[in-house]
Amino acid sequence: MPACQVTADPPSGSVANGQVKSRVQHTERSGLLLAIAGFAILSVGDAVVKTMAGAWPVTLVAALRFSIGAIALAGLLWAKQGAAAFRPRNPWIQLGRGVCLSISTLAFFSAIYVMPLAETMAITFVSPVLTAVLSGPLLGERVRPAVWIASAFALAGVFVILRPNFLELGWAAIFPLVAALFFSLVIILNRASAGQGSALSMQFFMAAVAAPILVVAAFGAKWVGIAGMDFGWPSLDMVLRCTFVALTASTAHYLTYLGTTRAGAAQVAPASYVQILVASFFGWWWFDNTPDLLTMLGAAVVIGAGLYLWRDGLKLAQPNITV
Repeated sequence: MPACQVTADPPSGSVANGQVKSRVQHTERSGLLLAIAGFAILSVGDAVVKTMAGAWPVTLVAALRFSIGAIALAGLLWAKQGAAAFRPRNPWIQLGRGVCLSISTLAFFSAIYVMPLAETMAITFVSPVLTAVLSGPLLGERVRPAVWIASAFALAGVFVILRPNFLELGWAAIFPLVAALFFSLVIILNRASAGQGSALSMQFFMAAVAAPILVVAAFGAKWVGIAGMDFGWPSLDMVLRCTFVALTASTAHYLTYLGTTRAGAAQVAPASYVQILVASFFGWWWFDNTPDLLTMLGAAVVIGAGLYLWRDGLKLAQPNITV
């Protein structure tokens, strides 16, 4: 961006610059608050998912959540953009996004069912680091040295958090790591599909692909007879909970999108860690789960690795503007 030259006299120029700066700061603050609200609402929905553990199979919860979301998003997309918006430019990328999202959701919901909320959330926050690592071979991007440093620390933090859970749960304890891996693939495919549609259509395509996959998974697990996957006609209470999760997730994604457009992705990224705080609160309040010191240490290492990676990327993207 070229340098800006100020030609007004010093007093009036200073006032004008001050007014512009004030408006920019106000917009960024409102954007950050919107993003924080969105991330917090996501954790509320996660807590509601955990209340269904043992009452309903995780496959059915995920299937109903995305079916409701897909129907709602389809109605909004039709009303705002018409029939043309339902035709994706690259169907294979949209299919990949939906498949990865369905696997990530199943793994994440499964983790919520068997593990404390805060620990599950802390492990899934290794996703930005995995995204940075995988962007090299999948998108041809250069992997910076900072990425490898952050990866080493993030994985160390994950192992610390997994320590007691793996001994107690066995391989089920890696569910949040699987969720983080496939969500990283979703982010990479999002980059590959940038500019191929509106934010609303991109959200609809993912839900429209994920919903039928999860429905097939739910009925397939029931038909095969997998333990804990049988279900009957859903009760109104469960349907309402799944509807709440679907609506809160869509609302949260919309708020974070608005926040990003106002404050920028770089400013909004660290706000995502508010999810761990909200998850810790609900884990303590609803489920009497209090993380031990080692778990908190591991979570701090994972978060620190993510913030280090974010700060390094921010320095590289910082424009050189003189006024």
